[in-house]
Amino acid sequence: MKTILQPAGWAVPRGYSNAVMASGTTIAIAGQIGWNAQCQFESDDFVDQCAQALQNIHALLAEAKAGPEHVVRMTWYVVDKREYLAGGKRLGAVYRQWMSDAHGVVHYPAMTAVQVAALIEDRARVEIEVTAVLP
Repeated sequence: MKTILQPAGWAVPRGYSNAVMASGTTIAIAGQIGWNAQCQFESDDFVDQCAQALQNIHALLAEAKAGPEHVVRMTWYVVDKREYLAGGKRLGAVYRQWMSDAHGVVHYPAMTAVQVAALIEDRARVEIEVTAVLP
């Protein structure tokens, strides 16, 4: 069970939720970067790496018989906030592709995005960490 918490009078956030309440089995997914299952980068493009990281998360959720609808929290670590902000429509399309459930509903968990000085893998432009709860 998952409930979005939205206090009366608060502006509705765009592209995320301020808070999510859930109960069930917790799935903690380590930060996923934009490389494939063989730990190889196919692109240095920021949005392409976001797509790959989200695809990796999707695959890990599937291992637990879970999906985007079970994600309650995401933390994005980006090496350049300008790349994140410039991603715009392309990034939105990638997000909707990988964060939509089987019925086409896009899910917006509680989310934080921060700029970091670097990631451990030099070619990585983004790392996304996820917490999901399977009822």
